[in-house]
Amino acid sequence: MRLSTSIPLLSLAAAAEAGTLSPPQHIFSNPLSSSSSAHQIPTPYESAVLGRRILALTPLGNLATVFPADDGQYGVEENRPDGLGGMPHSLMDYVADCEDDGNPTFLAINIETTFKNVRDGSNVSLAQQWTPPYPPDKRIKSTTTTTSTPGLLSKLMNWLGLGSDDDDEDDSQPKDLVPYSAANLPRFSLLGYVEKINDVSAAALSECFVNKHPDAKYWLPGNRIHEAEFVRLVVQQVYWVGGFGDRAYIGWIPVDKWNSVTREEWESVSLPGEKKGWKEWNVETAGDL
Repeated sequence: MRLSTSIPLLSLAAAAEAGTLSPPQHIFSNPLSSSSSAHQIPTPYESAVLGRRILALTPLGNLATVFPADDGQYGVEENRPDGLGGMPHSLMDYVADCEDDGNPTFLAINIETTFKNVRDGSNVSLAQQWTPPYPPDKRIKSTTTTTSTPGLLSKLMNWLGLGSDDDDEDDSQPKDLVPYSAANLPRFSLLGYVEKINDVSAAALSECFVNKHPDAKYWLPGNRIHEAEFVRLVVQQVYWVGGFGDRAYIGWIPVDKWNSVTREEWESVSLPGEKKGWKEWNVETAGDL
């Protein structure tokens, strides 16, 4: 299936740049039909195209595995607590899209707990989220934010010249660590199993992976420190949250659609915040959100 330029892909970026976004009305679920919403909901395939772009552009993700059934040996061998059998385990890992078929590439360090769990039979899920390189020009701001005012004692201390030099700096407000509406941005989880890559040259995989993660050159296969190998996550299921449900698809994407997306397709679309000057949605009308 090709995405025609005459059919709106309706990525969040396209609507944002057009300035036509309004506050979400179906935050927790998709509308029953496209007629129940003022905006066209992207199809699962259009969402797959956006997801494949996220996979290609996002170098980090969280890999989740499950600890094997406790056999009483881990506490001795790894100082691992008892009772972890069946417990989930999730950590950040480097991700690359070296095969460009929807199956992510990892440089597995065999001493890592994640890949030990894989060797013990655990399936894997990879969670990735889109992080815009630029903050939006206009953001949803809290309408209940209050500005703290100096107390009487503080004013008196300053008047007497006894105040701290740091009093001129307002540290009462926390730093803005997430300068965008994260809930309004797309993310996904890929579920499947891990297998060693034997049908692609190690040189090609190394070049691809190091281009994405320059520091990974120190633990490529054959390094002196850790035993390592290239593996792929064979995707069996895809769960997608495109953003708020009145303008984005939320749900499962058939894996054949995920795998069939071409490079030409995912390179032809854009994600929110890839360029400067975008809006989360029509902020002026979002006061009641």
